[in-house]
Amino acid sequence: MKKASYSLFVAGIISCLLLASGAYFWATSLMDSLYAYHSPLHDESPPPGKPVGPPLTRRIVFVLLDALRLDTSLNADVMPFLNELRNQGARAVMHSRPPSYSDPAYSVLLTGAWPDLSDGPTFNLPYEETPTFTQDNLFSAAKREGLKTALSGYYWFEKLVPQDAVDESFYTPSEDQAADRQVVDAALPWLEHGMDNFVLIHIDQVDYAGHYEGGPRDTRWNAAARRADDLIREVVAELDLTQDTLLVASDHGQIDQGGHGGHEPVVLLEPFILVGAGVKSGDFGHVNMVDVAPTLAVLLGVNIPADSQGRALEEMLALTTIHTNALPWITYLQQKQLVEAYQSAIGWHVEALLPKQASAQKIVAAYQHALETARDSRLHEERPPRGFVSLVIALIPAGILFWRRGKTVAWLWIGALIYNIFFHLRYALLDHLTYSLSSVSSAEELILYVAITALASLGLAWIIVWWGLKAWRRNPIQAGELGLGLVLIVIYSLALPVLWSYYLNDVLTTWTLPDFPSVFWGLLSTVQILAVAVLGVLGTGAAVLFSWMVRNMSG
Repeated sequence: MKKASYSLFVAGIISCLLLASGAYFWATSLMDSLYAYHSPLHDESPPPGKPVGPPLTRRIVFVLLDALRLDTSLNADVMPFLNELRNQGARAVMHSRPPSYSDPAYSVLLTGAWPDLSDGPTFNLPYEETPTFTQDNLFSAAKREGLKTALSGYYWFEKLVPQDAVDESFYTPSEDQAADRQVVDAALPWLEHGMDNFVLIHIDQVDYAGHYEGGPRDTRWNAAARRADDLIREVVAELDLTQDTLLVASDHGQIDQGGHGGHEPVVLLEPFILVGAGVKSGDFGHVNMVDVAPTLAVLLGVNIPADSQGRALEEMLALTTIHTNALPWITYLQQKQLVEAYQSAIGWHVEALLPKQASAQKIVAAYQHALETARDSRLHEERPPRGFVSLVIALIPAGILFWRRGKTVAWLWIGALIYNIFFHLRYALLDHLTYSLSSVSSAEELILYVAITALASLGLAWIIVWWGLKAWRRNPIQAGELGLGLVLIVIYSLALPVLWSYYLNDVLTTWTLPDFPSVFWGLLSTVQILAVAVLGVLGTGAAVLFSWMVRNMSG
């Protein structure tokens, strides 16, 4: 009996150490695969097509207000000039997709492709590691047509945008009010001399206020937005909106406490204001972020970027007969080449069902439906084997626990429930964190937060289980086994979201981006498993020592 008890004790310790190691290697490998992700079109980009027609404007100035939330942009007390522009031109609510970081969003805005196809970074990367676009984009399209371009903004753009497609530039490594002043001061002379046909001006201080000055609930957020509004006024003062066109848009929002990257609605809704030459005024409802690049391409008189998954917002544009006649055919060729290249890259083919007399809008809808169907079909083909493995892994421990049901197992389940309640009570209710990447400022902070919260939650659960089972009356090895049992059941409860994420997304990110809500739950649970397993081994040692001391004192 004593030998068997030692065997179970040692097996429990080894199991915890193996689970900790597995959790560590899976979490780090998953994050590495997300950072290393490339579009299926990385090496198979479709060729650029032809322009829809001649330009509808002398030049486009795109003011990109980093992190500006839709609700902030609609507040006329905070941004009065932007709302004047909104009433003059075409306005809409713009929708984006996760990951709601700047680098992926910049890529979507300039290529017209969603993050899984654009081949831009999945996360924001250090300047030195930021890659240059591999796919067709507005700057490269403008350069092919002999247009002049200019870019003033944060220095990530220096790495993202091919610099041979940029004629004038200013980049800054700073993000605050002073940096924005420099950015606009650099751009104003370009606007004054009027030689550039496409100018991107990136204003960053709203994002800075979100990250470093308390978030959107802080008064400094609105102050930053008001200063950004004043900078837009300076830019527009250099334009003639009877000949020039202005686009004001954002790349993402921020959650109330500051942060973005996740899938919350507030970070996936952005303002879209298009005003000036070639634009019809009015409220046009809702548009997608991928619609920006093809719309600007038509205004500029350049090709729709080859990877664009959006549509030219023709209802907003004062198109000529040439454009109206050419747009469906040009769109058809672009979408056909894109979807064929994508389906060839992933090895799954679905025909696009085009209606007769298809408009450009219906052509994009049909081909993007075929693209999404091919993607979903391959995912559905891959998931059943993973589902079987996940189900077996989930059912075996459940069966063992059911077979060994009794008072002790019941108390261990109560302990696991207490751990989860306490952990999420602090996470969601006390600290107001969201279950998404928006609440993760760094991997180090996440690990430290989870470790501290897991320690407190596991400690509370351990005390309650010990009290319920009067564990101090048991011998030291039995007390240690009781602690290990609690730890392993807590880990089992945490493994269920991990198994669900594995079923949906696989172990690592490979040919497509994952479902971010489920992958975040899986990642958060995996970090908890790592913390609980390590703390469990240490706690078991403390429990054995405490039980031994109690027995010696009472004996």
